[in-house]
Amino acid sequence: MEAETLAIAQEIDFSMWALFARATLIVKLVMLMLIIASFWAWSIIIQKIIIYRKARAEAEVFDRRFWSGEPLDELFEEIGPDPDGQSERVFAAGMMEWRRSHRNDGGLIAGATARIDRSMDVAIAKEAENLQSGLSVLATVGSTAPFVGLFGTVWGIMNAFIEIAEQQNTNLAVVAPGIAEALLATGLGLLAAIPAVIFYNKLSADSDRIVASYEAFADEFATILSRQLDS
Repeated sequence: MEAETLAIAQEIDFSMWALFARATLIVKLVMLMLIIASFWAWSIIIQKIIIYRKARAEAEVFDRRFWSGEPLDELFEEIGPDPDGQSERVFAAGMMEWRRSHRNDGGLIAGATARIDRSMDVAIAKEAENLQSGLSVLATVGSTAPFVGLFGTVWGIMNAFIEIAEQQNTNLAVVAPGIAEALLATGLGLLAAIPAVIFYNKLSADSDRIVASYEAFADEFATILSRQLDS
């Protein structure tokens, strides 16, 4: 009898697609949700890696231009009031406020330094928001996917036990497929959650470092302008 049961079990298809096809509707929906969440998370991960790499490269190029000794007014005329680069936009925000702070007679309106600082702070806040957009999705996937997968597992095991009760049979050929289908949901949940958590932490740290570099540049730029105000 055991040899016959083992022979039947060996004939069962335990491939990923077969397990998905045999699962109940609820478990299938759970698996599809997890697969979609995984693809969504990976699309954000890849997009952010590319964006952060470009942001760091742009910051390095602009930093070299800024400290090359080129007059700030000429540099601003070259990049314009609405440049493409993130560091350039922070610089442009400060320069536009600097120019607006001059009166017609060439003097400066009172409070120019504070307004320039606020303008660059607003520009940095916008860049930080753009850099961090989408990271909340990774946090959500990382925190919820294991529980969604666990729900699918519990539901699948419940149906497996119902099937055992209906057939009045607890041999391996009856138990194994239902348990395997249920556990697949947990596996998919972990498959979606683990990369999301790892890259959420990495990308958050990368974003913080990039924003910190913008803040450091804004402080240096404000110091340069304050020297001109005092001279």
